[in-house]
Amino acid sequence: QVQLVESGGRLVQAGDSLRLSCAASGRTFSANAMGWFRQAPGKEREFVAAINWSGDSTYYADSLKGRFTISRDNAENMVYLQMNSLKPEDTAVYYCAARRYSGSRYYVNVNEYDYWGQGTQVTVSS
Repeated sequence: QVQLVESGGRLVQAGDSLRLSCAASGRTFSANAMGWFRQAPGKEREFVAAINWSGDSTYYADSLKGRFTISRDNAENMVYLQMNSLKPEDTAVYYCAARRYSGSRYYVNVNEYDYWGQGTQVTVSS
């Protein structure tokens, strides 16, 4: 079992940077592939970024490459999402997710993850 708690979301202006954090509890965190997703009002939850258990393999939504960076610290049971050059269309609730049995790869689909946090709101004003 893995519990996830996101933090760091807030109101920012377009062009600002923000780092989201996800604190994980559970003995097997270091073996879990992790991901960030987001959901804007009236839209489906969408993939943002993913990282494998060791942190040496990452993947991003095409539209976010170059602006967002996912990382993890297995010693601290933390996953981060660094977001730069934020745009109003980045406004959403951001969710951290974990997969139980990961192997060495990352995962990009909502239904491939087993555990979810409660989300943190990011609002970007123009």
